[in-house]
Amino acid sequence: MTAAAPALAGLVRRLESIGPLTAAEREAVADLPVAIRTLPPRCPIVREGERPGQCCVVLQGWLCRSNVLSSGKRQIHSLHIAGDMPDLQSLHLPVMDHNLDTLTPALVAAIPHEALRDLLASYPSVAAVLWRGTLIDAAMVRQWMVCLGRRAALEHTGHLLCEMYLRQQAAGLAAGFQCPLPITQSDLGDALGLSTVHVNRVLQSLRAMGLITLQSGTLRIHDWRRLVALSEFDPTYLHREDAPA
Repeated sequence: MTAAAPALAGLVRRLESIGPLTAAEREAVADLPVAIRTLPPRCPIVREGERPGQCCVVLQGWLCRSNVLSSGKRQIHSLHIAGDMPDLQSLHLPVMDHNLDTLTPALVAAIPHEALRDLLASYPSVAAVLWRGTLIDAAMVRQWMVCLGRRAALEHTGHLLCEMYLRQQAAGLAAGFQCPLPITQSDLGDALGLSTVHVNRVLQSLRAMGLITLQSGTLRIHDWRRLVALSEFDPTYLHREDAPA
C-alpha cells in the first residue's frame, strides 16, 4: 500500500460496516490518491452552487450538510463523522445543492473524481457497497424528516442521540454507551429545528430523567432501553445487525 493507506483506514472500515470487501478491494480503496487538509471549525468545504472535482472523506472531526435561507437561518440535514464520505453524490450530480462545512476542527481527505471513477470501474463490488451506503444515507434522511415534522422536541433529541451513538459505535469511536458529541447546542438546534434555549431545556430534561449526561463534549447514555423507548427509536433504518437491544 502507499502512504495514503493509513489515512483511508476509516473509509475502509466504514465500507466494511456496509458490505464485505476482498483484500484486493480494501487495498484499492486504501491506495486512492488523497490531498489531506487540516481545517478549523465552521470552515466551508463545498458551497451550494459549486462544481467540485473531488469527494471528501472525513478523517477526524465532525462535518455537516446544510442549507441556509436568505434570512441566515440554517437547517442541518446530516451530521458526518470519521469514515464518512458526505459528498459522494457530487460524483454524479455536478452542481452542489447544499453546503458542506466543518463543525469542529477536522482532518479531511479529498479524492479526485477521476480516481474514484477508475476504482468503481475496476471493482464493481466496491461500487455496490457505496451504492448501499447511499441508500442507507437516504434512509437516515427519511428518519430526520419524520423527526422534524412529527416528533416532539424531547423524542426528536433522544432519537438523534441514539443515532449518533450507534453510528460512532460502528466507526469504532464509541463503546459502553459513551461517545463524543463535540458540537454546540446551536448546532444541535440547527439539526433539530429548535432554538438554542429549547435545546438546553430538552437536554436538562433528559438528564433529570436519568437518561443521559452531556458534558465537555462527551455523551453518556445511562439507560439505553428507556431512551430508545422514549424516542421510539428503531435502528432498522441504519441497517446494522449488531445494534444494542
